Amino acid sequence: MRQFRPAELAAHLQAGHAPVLLDVREPWEWNLCRLPGTVLIPMRELPERQAELNKDAETVVICHHGVRSYHAARYLESLGFGNVINLSGGMAAWADEVEPAMPRY
Repeated sequence: MRQFRPAELAAHLQAGHAPVLLDVREPWEWNLCRLPGTVLIPMRELPERQAELNKDAETVVICHHGVRSYHAARYLESLGFGNVINLSGGMAAWADEVEPAMPRY
């Protein structure tokens, strides 16, 4: 599985790529801070909602620190998703490395 650090994802987005940004955090976390255009499917809901996602789309999986997203990305790969990327360090690292003004929790 591929992994991006926040700066790599920021550069990827700035270069015009438009991956699905899949946030697997809980709604209360997503409401505190999120990347624009993210799709929220909490990790616990992935088994029942994975059909909402395109298996062929480039998909970046996001959580708070990169652990839940790693496991969710592995799960998606096991279902046949072929282009999954984990955001290493998650939203906490995004706030540290890319967007210092972003709310933290």
